[in-house]
Amino acid sequence: MRVKFQFKLPRFARVIFALIMREMATSYGRSALGYLWAILEPIGAIAMLSLAFSIALSTPAIGESFPLFYATGYLPFMLYNTMQAKIGVALRENTQLLFYPRVTYMDAIISRFILVFLTQILVAVIVLWGIFQISSVTTQFDFAAIFFAFMAAAFLGLGIGVLNCVLIHLLPSWRQLWSIITRPIFIISCIFYLFDALPAWVQNILWYNPLVHIIGQTRKGFYSSYDGNYVQLGYPIFIGAITLFLGLALLQRHAKDLINT
Repeated sequence: MRVKFQFKLPRFARVIFALIMREMATSYGRSALGYLWAILEPIGAIAMLSLAFSIALSTPAIGESFPLFYATGYLPFMLYNTMQAKIGVALRENTQLLFYPRVTYMDAIISRFILVFLTQILVAVIVLWGIFQISSVTTQFDFAAIFFAFMAAAFLGLGIGVLNCVLIHLLPSWRQLWSIITRPIFIISCIFYLFDALPAWVQNILWYNPLVHIIGQTRKGFYSSYDGNYVQLGYPIFIGAITLFLGLALLQRHAKDLINT
């Protein structure tokens, strides 16, 4: 007599998996380039930065590779920025699914978080592998520092994205206002320059930008010679935790209104 064992995923896991598959199809299946575009975008940005600054400078601020230097700034920034943007519209883009009793707003948020995180990590690995293959860079990595930097970027994006989910609903003009507020973030996050090279009074202001710490931590992981003693990775994690708490509290209070609009 044969006994058959059937393993079934819990309801939560099945819903999350189904939502991830749906997100993959809707986010990357509609375009002819699909996932390829997710890789080409950072490659194009890093290549443009490398070309522009290599004309004016003989060497990057750290190391000898312009692409690696700008990749260590752009890739964690892209993870954060993509995360907060995608999470910010997670409920609005899944409104119809939320009418099903089995699907909750947390399912929509978690599935999108997982997909964005895995996609951006895969993109980062591919881009960095390409840089090392082309430029023959030799360096010692601190994988723990790099991992925690990318996790902090994802967590910060999650917190701000969840909070924006509600604010966009409560304040119709918030989307445009947020776009204006965050427009200079790319410039003031130390992507194409070092925090240490700035005047002291500028450092005192930019220190409060959590992305400065995330990018600084990433560069500490890639460059063993880089001190980065200003980095406090607990700061962006704290900002992420506060915004996530506020966002979830507001979501719990206004969830029905968000779904029914």
